[in-house]
Amino acid sequence: MAAVVCRLLYGVRSKNLLIRSQLLSGRRLHSDRIEPEPLTVRRQENGIRRIMLKNPQKRNALSLSMLESLRGDILADADSQDLRVIIISAEGPVFSSGHDLTELTSARGREYHTRVFRTCTQVMTLIQDVPVPVIAMVNGVATAAGCQLVASCDVAVASDKSTFATPGVNVGLFCSTPGVAVGRAVPRKVAMEMLFTGTPISARDALLHGLLSKVVPEERLEAETLAIARRVCAASRPVVALGKAAFHRQMSQGRDAAYAGASEVMVDNLALSDGQEGIRAFLEKRKPVWSHRAENVHD
Repeated sequence: MAAVVCRLLYGVRSKNLLIRSQLLSGRRLHSDRIEPEPLTVRRQENGIRRIMLKNPQKRNALSLSMLESLRGDILADADSQDLRVIIISAEGPVFSSGHDLTELTSARGREYHTRVFRTCTQVMTLIQDVPVPVIAMVNGVATAAGCQLVASCDVAVASDKSTFATPGVNVGLFCSTPGVAVGRAVPRKVAMEMLFTGTPISARDALLHGLLSKVVPEERLEAETLAIARRVCAASRPVVALGKAAFHRQMSQGRDAAYAGASEVMVDNLALSDGQEGIRAFLEKRKPVWSHRAENVHD
């Protein structure tokens, strides 16, 4: 009888040890599991936030996940006084090839497709609505929604090897949403040629037509972009924010409405403490000391 009890106890103990071993093994496997690489990488220093598209294996396609990651990187602490400017760049020879076409097949369905383009629109409008300037730093190919991303940024600096295109028409998907941003950045007939033919344009032509702010040799791209970012950082954050919002607003208005609105903004700017500090500093022939706080000194 004693022998039987011992065998039963040994069996229970062995079973418990096996279960415990399996649980521990499972936890170990879970902890050793390789997490997927982030689609975007964000870092910030001295007021400059750098966001890098980091999926070169898929030509930095603006998949739904990529768009959501980019949106999160732009929105994170966007109202912080420590944030003065955002630079968007990409890893690899392609800045962005546009939407991930594997997400746009019938298998995904209309609801998913709607979500993709709604999220893309949110990102593109967010770039213009965020209170700090956003700079595109382009070194390579930017096509379709990738070209849209460049056109949506406030400033765009590109290397002389970069090219730009809206080639959706060639795969049966007209670049209608990229056309919104591109059509507001370049002359209408240039935009229509890009959209109808999908033919790439060079960085030099993109600069000539207004899609880019500056074209530089590849080896100077980062230095030139950072130089612009640092000049932005040297200005008052609330003054820049006020001016950026006013500029984008008046661009969609007629001449008279634009002047009326811009005049009101100038008066609002004068009421800011940093607005008055800048004027005092100029009159006193000294460098201004910005508070970077959106506070008024008078009504």
